[in-house]
Amino acid sequence: MILVTGGTGLVGAHLLLHLTEIEEEVSAIYRNSAKIELTKKLFAANNKSSFFERIKWLEADILDIPSLEDAFAGIDFVYHCAALITFDPKDEDKLRKTNIEGTANIVNLCIDFNVKKLCYVSSIAALGDLKEQETEVTEESEWNPEVFHSDYAISKHGAEMEVWRGYQEGLNVVIVNPGVIFGSMIWKEGSGAFFTKIKNGFPFYSKGSTGYVGVNDVVKVMIQLMKSDVTGERFALVAENISFDKIIFSIAEKLKVKKPSFEAKPWMTSIAWRIDAVISFIFRKKRSISKFAANSLHSKEIISNSKIKNALNYNFQSIDNVLDEIIKNQ
Repeated sequence: MILVTGGTGLVGAHLLLHLTEIEEEVSAIYRNSAKIELTKKLFAANNKSSFFERIKWLEADILDIPSLEDAFAGIDFVYHCAALITFDPKDEDKLRKTNIEGTANIVNLCIDFNVKKLCYVSSIAALGDLKEQETEVTEESEWNPEVFHSDYAISKHGAEMEVWRGYQEGLNVVIVNPGVIFGSMIWKEGSGAFFTKIKNGFPFYSKGSTGYVGVNDVVKVMIQLMKSDVTGERFALVAENISFDKIIFSIAEKLKVKKPSFEAKPWMTSIAWRIDAVISFIFRKKRSISKFAANSLHSKEIISNSKIKNALNYNFQSIDNVLDEIIKNQ
């Protein structure tokens, strides 16, 4: 029996779709029953509505151990996809509690219930930092605590430490570190905001870059790793490293809307996050852009995907094709 946390999120929902397609026995936990409808819509969009009925849904919270204990009964394999994603500095405590403490709870219960293997969905944000002579971030890049990291990155790094603790205590584990994940289902949250903002005429672009990957590739790799003998390893999942202006222009072109025409220079975003901080403080509004987010718009990260390609002989779908599929299915 397989347990999936975060089954109402982008990765978790697509993972449930793939697992039911290969006729695995699956249970999934939820906190908000209304969000199950998003997962149900994904199944319907793929003409797999009957497969949705194969999922055993359980109300539980990764911060509520008693409810989790009920969910872990009879479980052999766990995919831990649940996480809080936010870059608002005000959410630091929530990030640490959900992502670190929540993951610690999952690890502890995996050990207590003799789970055979755990797959944890981390992020490229938790990978290490480049040294002067290095050009690509890999799974072996060392985390430098002296380098400025977002609260989100710190929380995912801390969560990985809990997973490695479990590994040291005898739990079989694999960690995946996806880049920015694109996939059909949600346009208003996470990477889906790219599409919504561009469709609504977002005017700015920047020259930074990062790694991107399609959600179907993420879940396919996760399933292959869980079915393999691989344990005690983590893998960066990036199909391509692409500049922000290129990805934004490509989405605008595919949506048949006007391309952003103003380049956001570093000095502009530096002013923007400071003004946003003041407005947020005065009016008690959620932050629109943090210091980290502003800096990341100009960072040019190159994430290596050599390890997963060599381990599974895996070929990623091109991001251009991923974008075509998303827009076609909306």
